[in-house]
Amino acid sequence: MAAVPSIFRISTRLVRQRFAVALAVLAIAAVGLSGISLAANNSVQGAKKDEGYDIDAPTAILIEANSGSILFEKNADELRAPSSMLKLMTAEVIFNALSEGKIKLDDEYKISANAWRKGGAPSGGSTMFAEINSKVKVDDLLHGALIQSGNDACIALAEGSAGNERDFIEVMKDRARELGLTKSTFGNPTGLPDPANKMTVRELAQLARHIILTYPEFYKLFNEREFTWNKIRQQNRNPLLTMLEGADGLKTGYTKDGGYGLVGSAVQNGIRLIVVVNGLEDSDDRALEAKKLLEWGFRNFEPRMLFAADQPVGYAKVFGGESRSVKLSSPEPINVMVARSGGDKIIARIVYNGPVRAPIKPRQRVGALKVWRGNNVALEAPLFTAEAVGPGSTARRALDGASELVIGLFRAGAEKL
Repeated sequence: MAAVPSIFRISTRLVRQRFAVALAVLAIAAVGLSGISLAANNSVQGAKKDEGYDIDAPTAILIEANSGSILFEKNADELRAPSSMLKLMTAEVIFNALSEGKIKLDDEYKISANAWRKGGAPSGGSTMFAEINSKVKVDDLLHGALIQSGNDACIALAEGSAGNERDFIEVMKDRARELGLTKSTFGNPTGLPDPANKMTVRELAQLARHIILTYPEFYKLFNEREFTWNKIRQQNRNPLLTMLEGADGLKTGYTKDGGYGLVGSAVQNGIRLIVVVNGLEDSDDRALEAKKLLEWGFRNFEPRMLFAADQPVGYAKVFGGESRSVKLSSPEPINVMVARSGGDKIIARIVYNGPVRAPIKPRQRVGALKVWRGNNVALEAPLFTAEAVGPGSTARRALDGASELVIGLFRAGAEKL
């Protein structure tokens, strides 16, 4: 069964909506991007294909932190063991609890026999060397977890904040879904080998971006170069901190199943990029691959505004309203990273499930502006209604119902071709 061509779907729109789209094309063309077009579309499209630049890492992604623009991706949705990079999810749960006042930095959690045995000195893994049955402040446990990658610190944070590891894992799962991490699964708070520990580099990048933007006061922890506990000084395990100008986070990881991975971030000339690589066979390779990808991004891309805050982006079709369409915009500027060479082919589509049923309130979320660079999605920005639309007359609702029925029959017929 053949998919309905995009041009066919657009042709079923009303003339008024096509005119609105044309206006949006003019608006976006004014930005000065060559080869850009905008179309209204109520279905998601976009191929996944790596183009041009490539690296040796089996899975990788590079994004710009402010806009979320994707500059590069390679097998970005492949689930793999995140190893100690999973500790970012543990940290986010604790950061969130601190922000909501549920716990405090000076709260003290006990280092249980379980935490000491599985994550402490006897474990043979990364540890902050906390003593069994000692009490350690949340602040120090966060330092131990994020600077020294201490498994004992993560288990103590889980047990102290949720009562036990199992309940903390449920909190991790729920919190991940709230953040839109739909594929990530967790079997423990440490990243130690467990079949349930699975994340994609895309979702690791999304998580890192969320931490950077939401918790700037806690993000500073990732840039601390060393931490001493129990008279044992350990260096930060992130090699980018000493390899790349502007690097200030986040986390490394290694397990036999997952290979060597790294979530890193750096700022140069006011632009922050986030890189994730995973599945490499050597710790030096992960550092070099991450550094190389960040340098490539800083060298070849620059930010460009597509739409200012509240600038009309386009229109969505309305069902049963006093107006046949509703204006869409974003309360925040919509920016995208573009090639400095000017050779990018940028295509943008308004993607929504429609028509939108009246009555409609202002600031009601209706789909997104989805931007492609070549065959890869470069940006997805949420769109909201810019105005209210009241219910239409009975005759108008009946006419809209008949119109949608005819369009549905056309689509069904086209899908059978």
